[in-house]
Amino acid sequence: MKEQISTAYWHEKLKQLGIIVIIPSYNNGKTLADVIESVRFYAPDILVVNDGSTDETAEILSRESNLHTITHPANQGKGVALRHGLSFAKKQGFRYAITIDSDGQHFASDIPALIEAIEKEPDTLLVGARNLASDNMPGKNTFANKFSNFWFTLETGIKLQDTQSGYRLYPIQRMNVDKWYYTAKYEFELEALVFAAWGGITVKNIPVHVYYPPQEERVSHFRPFRDFTRISILNTVLVLVTFLWIIPRNFFRKLTWKNCKQFFSDHVTHSPESNLRITAAITLGVFMGIVPVWGYQMLITLFLAHLFRLNKVIAIVAANISIPPMIPFLLYGSYVTGCKVLGDPVNLHLNELSFENVKSVIEQYLIGSVIFAVVCSILAGTIAFILLTACRKKKI
Repeated sequence: MKEQISTAYWHEKLKQLGIIVIIPSYNNGKTLADVIESVRFYAPDILVVNDGSTDETAEILSRESNLHTITHPANQGKGVALRHGLSFAKKQGFRYAITIDSDGQHFASDIPALIEAIEKEPDTLLVGARNLASDNMPGKNTFANKFSNFWFTLETGIKLQDTQSGYRLYPIQRMNVDKWYYTAKYEFELEALVFAAWGGITVKNIPVHVYYPPQEERVSHFRPFRDFTRISILNTVLVLVTFLWIIPRNFFRKLTWKNCKQFFSDHVTHSPESNLRITAAITLGVFMGIVPVWGYQMLITLFLAHLFRLNKVIAIVAANISIPPMIPFLLYGSYVTGCKVLGDPVNLHLNELSFENVKSVIEQYLIGSVIFAVVCSILAGTIAFILLTACRKKKI
């Protein structure tokens, strides 16, 4: 009787919150039925995505009642299975979707912890944080998680203990699950977190239990070389987007008149730093914003500002000269400067595309960009120093 009351309680609770549990599955017939049964104790709405399984999965699902299913004729990858499942759940009107793997590594008994957390902080994306020191934890999983955690922090500024766990609660009504995601395999789970964070969704870890069976009993579809390669390519793209678009976007979103006044008060007019050091920070920022190290400008600017003990905030603001609207002008200015320095005519040879022409344009740009960056940074520094000298009430 106690179990029936508890089940009824959790079913009502999940219905009130609008939660569905999604179980992506590929050839996990040995554990799938047990996972479904354990989830049923808590969830009235369950969706299983059969991602082209060739084992007894289809037969198991045919015996289950009151179950949503999506079947892929052929295996398409965990990312596609999750994307289709999340899309289905959103169209059905669910507010949240809990994803749990079908290999038996996750415990449905952790669902109450997810519920408690989401009631305290609605519309948060919760990621189950596993104990990475647990028994039988594969070494490749530990490395992959640390690797993923590092890149996630670099791309979002958020530190998580575990970014690879498939045990999650997604606030799907706040996510563009049909438009944002492009990856098909395991890297989807990192991509989903990054896009959610970029979209302003709070992302947090919550401790969960995990079970890793002995090696001889384990079913894993993770292929280290291929999957690490895809994850590395994804992170390269995400880092470029972070520094070329997300950081400038976030900067300008905060750029209100009140914030501008506060910024100039804190870092310029009432700053304890000398005019010369403020000028040096501006000069460094402008130089790094133009010099051709696309994707790493902000990171290098922070490092150099720290190294030379310059104002990091001013340097980063100045480096935002390379915001997207300015990029065409900076590229063209660098190219023209290179042509002038090398004594070449300003001609992009767009009607004569060849390897030699492309090589020539790249050479002109690379040489010109460094010189253009030096000239612009000196000009910006000179103007800044004159204005600081004239406008600051107190020179230190």
